[in-house]
Amino acid sequence: MAHRPGRCGRACFVLTWHLSWEDAPAPVDPIAVVAETDAWWRAWSERSTYRGAWQDEVERSLITLKALTYAPTGGIVAAATTSLPESLGGVRNWDYRFCWIRDAALALEALMAAGYVEEATQWRDWVMRAVAGDPEDLQIMYGLGGERRLDEYELPWLAGYEGSRPVRVGNAASGQLQLDVYGELMDAIHRARQLGMAPVPGAQPLARGLIEWLEEHWREPDDGIWEIRGPRRQFVHSKVLAWVAMDRIVKMAEASGYGGVIGRLRRMRDEIHSEVCEKGYDAARNTFTQYYGSTQLDAALLLIPQVGFLPASDPRVVGTVDAVQRELMRDGFVMRYILDENAADGLPPGEGAFLACSFWLVIDLAMLGRLEEARKLFDRLMAFRNDLGLYSEEYDPAHRRLIGNFPQAFTHLTLIASAVALTEAAGAR
Repeated sequence: MAHRPGRCGRACFVLTWHLSWEDAPAPVDPIAVVAETDAWWRAWSERSTYRGAWQDEVERSLITLKALTYAPTGGIVAAATTSLPESLGGVRNWDYRFCWIRDAALALEALMAAGYVEEATQWRDWVMRAVAGDPEDLQIMYGLGGERRLDEYELPWLAGYEGSRPVRVGNAASGQLQLDVYGELMDAIHRARQLGMAPVPGAQPLARGLIEWLEEHWREPDDGIWEIRGPRRQFVHSKVLAWVAMDRIVKMAEASGYGGVIGRLRRMRDEIHSEVCEKGYDAARNTFTQYYGSTQLDAALLLIPQVGFLPASDPRVVGTVDAVQRELMRDGFVMRYILDENAADGLPPGEGAFLACSFWLVIDLAMLGRLEEARKLFDRLMAFRNDLGLYSEEYDPAHRRLIGNFPQAFTHLTLIASAVALTEAAGAR
């Protein structure tokens, strides 16, 4: 009896949600809606003007950023999930369904690099609306609508992803003091100006208010970029970004001819720079350290040349990159820092490799002219995408799988930045 191939069919399923006091939405034709959606995304992707290396990978990341954007406000959410673990069965399970100010400058760069001016402007405007008000009340993250109260609580009746508990809603880090966010916000305002984006009314008064607050508080210990749940410390990265805030306001003041306080701000900028180089640098090992007096390293130190604190060619930067490769590399990935009993984060050890850190190393290597190393690492990182070209927050080398909240905007942002850096470095040769 001859073999008869099976028939291929199509089954449709429509999931609809609405508020209980509203009428149900009108029925939709699922086949037509899928076709319309496909056409919309193809048209959006064709608007990209990015022509650098790894074009397909960059455009996939741009699509991800667009998909993580809340259309009514322009806010870009860090990830679409909560409590996907950083270590299977562990307690490092956080809610990432919020908008981090830390993503601001990177997102502007990424979107503008591909010609997505409208999306970049909407994101910039969301950031400016969210942070308006008393500089002392600046948060590291906000809700999609600019909400400030993001109280964290646990859902003990849920088992968690593969037994990873607790499941959390909200994020207590929203109430932390992270001095680096002032630098990231000022850098975003400065970059928006450089990129030729239309100015936002009130941006300069906001910037001056933030700087005045930072002048009084930059010497304080804080919770750092990694949102530690332990004691506050004098984190080097936080001080470097405080320097960035001063540097960017000085540059904007110089460009606009506003010279009344430039002298004072320059002196403050220089004071921060001198303190970091004195207290945050280990001369014996030729590397910057995680915090003043520490012997611990931190992948965030890789940002020192990227933000312009020191040139990539500075021997202290070269030494720091070498130290990170020597002491923080595990299974070919850059770890955030060493998770042991001496770690600063106040949590039990155990997490995967934070993927953005490895992309930061790609950028530094490109800036140092070590293009072969940079490309090799970048190509290796490309191999860990899932079948849809998406990344989560971390990668677990032991179990050979992506872990953490998904998809992660920060990972895709640093991928784009790495591709741009490699393209520029190759062109400079």
